[in-house]
Amino acid sequence: MGRHVVQLAVQLGRLKLRNPIVVASGTFGYAREMLGLVDASRLGGIVPKTITRHPRPGNPPPRTCETAAGMLNAIGLDNDGIEAFLQRQMPYLASLDTAVVASIAGRTEDEFVEMARMLEGDHGVDAVELNVSCPNVSGGVDFGIDPSRCERVVTGCRKACNLPILAKLTPNVTDIARIASAAENGGADAVCLVNTCLGMAVDWRRRHPRLGSVLGGLSGPAIKPIALRAVFQVARAVAIPVMGIGGIATVDDVMEFLVAGASAVQIGTANFYNPTVSMQILDNLPRALAQLGAASAAEVVGTLEVR
Repeated sequence: MGRHVVQLAVQLGRLKLRNPIVVASGTFGYAREMLGLVDASRLGGIVPKTITRHPRPGNPPPRTCETAAGMLNAIGLDNDGIEAFLQRQMPYLASLDTAVVASIAGRTEDEFVEMARMLEGDHGVDAVELNVSCPNVSGGVDFGIDPSRCERVVTGCRKACNLPILAKLTPNVTDIARIASAAENGGADAVCLVNTCLGMAVDWRRRHPRLGSVLGGLSGPAIKPIALRAVFQVARAVAIPVMGIGGIATVDDVMEFLVAGASAVQIGTANFYNPTVSMQILDNLPRALAQLGAASAAEVVGTLEVR
C-alpha cells in the first residue's frame, strides 16, 4: 500500500513557508541558543525577539511568574535596538535555512515606518511582523486597539517596505475582527492572533505583586481557548490568512487551530519547558493531516463544521 504523502508548505499572502510551524517572538531568542536542540531547516520560520528603534532596558524585575496554566511575563521589550539587531543578529539568522520574520514595535507610527524601511534590503529578512499588541510597555497596545491607528501604521509600513507585512494583534479588545479588518485594509499580508492577555499575580503574604511592573502578559495553555476563538472569528471576517498563537504545545493543538481557520501557527511558551516541541510536532503533523485524508496542510484550514 502506497504511503500517504502530505504537502506541508503554506502561503501567508506573499510569504511562503516550508510548513505551518513557526517559533514565536520572545521565546526563541535569536536562535543561537536553541540550535543545539532544534533543526532550523525543518521549521517553517523563526520570529526573533521584538526589536525597537532604539535600545530599551526593559521592565524592573521580577519579569516572569509561573501561573497554574502558563506564565506571566513583563519583559518590557528589552533589546539593543534595530541597528544592533541588523549588525549582530541578522547575519547569523540569515544563514539559517528557514524564513526569518523580524518583529518590530514602535512608540509612534513614524518609528514603525522607519524600522520597516530599515529592514528592507540585503539583510535576509523574509517578512516583518508589526507588534502592535505588547501589553508590557506603555503605549504597547495603542496601535492594536484602535482600528484607524492600526490601519494607518500598517499602511505606512506597507508603503515603506516591500516585504510581506504581518500584524500581530492583541486579545485585549472587545472586537478583534474589527481590528483585523483594519489591518487588512491597510495592506497586511496576514494577521497573527493572539499576543498575550493582560494579567497579574499577587503574593498575598507579602502583599506585593509578583511582577515588578505589576501587570504582565499571560501566555500558555490558559489562553488557548481565547486564541482559538479569535482565530475562528477573524478567519471569517477577513480574506487574508491568519496565523494562530496561544497555548500551542502538541500536534492536536496545531490541528485545532488549522481547522478553526489558521493557515500557520506560532509556538511560544512551550519552547521554555520543552525546547524540542517544534520538532516533535513536525514529526507528527503529516500523520495527523493524513487522518483527515488531507493531501496538504492548506486543505484543512478553516474546515471546522459549525452546526
